[in-house]
Amino acid sequence: MAKKSKNQQITVKQFFASIQPQPEYVKHLVECRCFLPQFKDLPNPINHKFVVFSELDDVGGVKPSFAQCNNCGIIHRVIEVSVSETLQKEESKSLLPTKEEIATSLPAWLKSLLEKYECDLHVWQEAQFIYLNHMWGRVIILSKEKEGEQIHGKICQILGESMHKIEAFEREV
Repeated sequence: MAKKSKNQQITVKQFFASIQPQPEYVKHLVECRCFLPQFKDLPNPINHKFVVFSELDDVGGVKPSFAQCNNCGIIHRVIEVSVSETLQKEESKSLLPTKEEIATSLPAWLKSLLEKYECDLHVWQEAQFIYLNHMWGRVIILSKEKEGEQIHGKICQILGESMHKIEAFEREV
């Protein structure tokens, strides 16, 4: 039997890491029961939707989490992709993650970047998930604007613990 060189040997930890499913996440819309002020005079006002961050379990289901509507402030328990339950007003806001709490687990360069671009909570959560799970190469959207048929903005590709690349992007709707 041929003897493996030191470079070809694999540890048990490396083996199990290679066969374990990697953590994943999804950003999706959740519908609230409120509506934006510009729709209040419509006969059937459109309910407001907002973006939330959800971590996925091993079989692709959403791990239950909490999010707050950015229009009316009501707290939602996110139970599936695009599915939530609203909580009673007396239930505590302590269930919600905050930017300040997330910032404690991020390096200064990433915290500063998210603050500079005034990113929403779901972007902070995505950045934290990528960073803590060493998902190097993933991209977060720092800013996005729509002008006519064009969408443009800035992205940050997280390349490593202290490496990143910021680029402008543009695409058609």
